[in-house]
Amino acid sequence: MDGVWLVTGAAAFGAGVLNAIAGGGSFLTFPALVFAGAPPLAANATSAAAVSPGYLGSTLGFKAELQAIPGTTLQREVVIAAVGGLIGATLLLVTPARLFSGLVPWLLLLATALFALGPVIASRGAGLGHPRWRLPGLLLVAIYGGYFNGGLGILLMALYTLTGESRLNTVNALKNLNSFVLSWLSVAAFAWAGAIVWDQALWMMALATAGGWSGARLAKRLPARWVRWLVITTGLVMSAVFFSRLG
Repeated sequence: MDGVWLVTGAAAFGAGVLNAIAGGGSFLTFPALVFAGAPPLAANATSAAAVSPGYLGSTLGFKAELQAIPGTTLQREVVIAAVGGLIGATLLLVTPARLFSGLVPWLLLLATALFALGPVIASRGAGLGHPRWRLPGLLLVAIYGGYFNGGLGILLMALYTLTGESRLNTVNALKNLNSFVLSWLSVAAFAWAGAIVWDQALWMMALATAGGWSGARLAKRLPARWVRWLVITTGLVMSAVFFSRLG
């Protein structure tokens, strides 16, 4: 098999494992696609498609928590997440390729910082914000997620904890549902615009799904702290690589 396909396949499998355990899979899929020769904008769109199947399984895993939330609340948030995801995807598609290439290292660094601060936010953030910021905040986070998927889960968890949601399982349930909705809609927009490299996307979706299944089993054995440091290190290294390319 061609070395490029091995790299993207391994990255997709690793992303599935990471997302099942701690998140941060985009830190692997996006750079791998750039290495494979995809332009940064197409790599971002294809990376979003590659990791998207995992969100459905994660959402179904929190079915009981979602059923406990009032239907009107869920409907309102799903609509906002959908609108934000489409806005973010549209912004990506109209962003000049050169400008997006310059933003990539900053976006990777931001996503890494958010991932690193996630536990602190989750443990100390509840009640610091106000519930009235929940829906406007969700729209902004969804726009970011439609534009650049890295760090989306951490941003959603931060939003819900900072606006008063203290039940961690409910936070995770809402994070997974809204990630699923906005990611799939943004992927649909990327597909409509022809921005996805489909041969790589389908290959990576299959490997990411397999990685997610393996990661769910591994999560019960591997210390989460080790995985978090692996994700953070990967994010910092990838940020440094892309910053070096700016020169």
